[in-house]
Amino acid sequence: MSGKKAVYFINVNRDFGYVSYLVWDCLQEEGFLQKETDMIFDGNPVMAYEDQAGNTFYFAPTQTAICLDYNKYLPDMNKYFADCDVSGMVTWHEGERAPEKVLTVHSLGDLPSGVFGAAKPRLMRNLMLAVEKNRKELGLEDYHVATEATHWSGVYHGEGDPTLLTKFPVAMMDIEVGSEPDSWNNKEAARALARSLTQIFEDDGKKVHQILCVGGVHFEPNFAEAVFTQWGEDETFGVTHILANQWLVSGHYEDETGIQRASDCIDAIDGGVEAIFFHDKMKGCYKDLVRALGAKYQIPIYKHQKLRTPAELEWTK
Repeated sequence: MSGKKAVYFINVNRDFGYVSYLVWDCLQEEGFLQKETDMIFDGNPVMAYEDQAGNTFYFAPTQTAICLDYNKYLPDMNKYFADCDVSGMVTWHEGERAPEKVLTVHSLGDLPSGVFGAAKPRLMRNLMLAVEKNRKELGLEDYHVATEATHWSGVYHGEGDPTLLTKFPVAMMDIEVGSEPDSWNNKEAARALARSLTQIFEDDGKKVHQILCVGGVHFEPNFAEAVFTQWGEDETFGVTHILANQWLVSGHYEDETGIQRASDCIDAIDGGVEAIFFHDKMKGCYKDLVRALGAKYQIPIYKHQKLRTPAELEWTK
């Protein structure tokens, strides 16, 4: 890929959170923060880097995670970066029973309200492949790379306006290290992310079958492993939005609005999806939802086990 643009929003305030300011330090050490632009974001200049293919990467420093103050950041996000091809927020992952030593990338959305951020499966796959490559090159043998269920930290304990997600038109991902202090403070883990940010447009040219994943746990291994699955001469999966079981239940996706909210999720994925994969342990009402989506979009639906035998799948495209 050439002539593309990406922007990453990175907290540099060392009194807030973890990981992101270490990623900024690594970007500096790796030579990616050499050019200061005339754009000012949250009081500091935006830095830029251009690779040999003519792709431009902007690094916008912030004083907090942008999702926590979208109202403040949106005007400048749209002023400077609305024409970018992709964007990301660098932060940390934590949570009850969350895995340790994980490098994770996920799409953004608020399942209860049915508001989903734009997603680009090919670019998200590129980024995750880059993170995996850099994990290996840096000797982070105890770490693994995974995607996780779609969520957004801009709504916290029921507070926040999820519709703000759609006010910035550029597909965005959360890019994180998790999920405990040793991992948050591991500079080489941060370096794996830093190096990967400028490799998102490095593309292997494979056929990417875009899918929607429904059900399972937050870090559902069946869906996470699909990101790295390849078969045939050049076929792969494109995974972005994952509708985890816990939020299908708490969001009452079995009611009459469930089909529209789930449809909005599919419509947020650039190019749509070719198939839906659902976790076989979901309740019948959510399987009915998946069947209705398949009928609406005229695409096949499969149990999650079918991800293990991709050569047997049938595609409509």
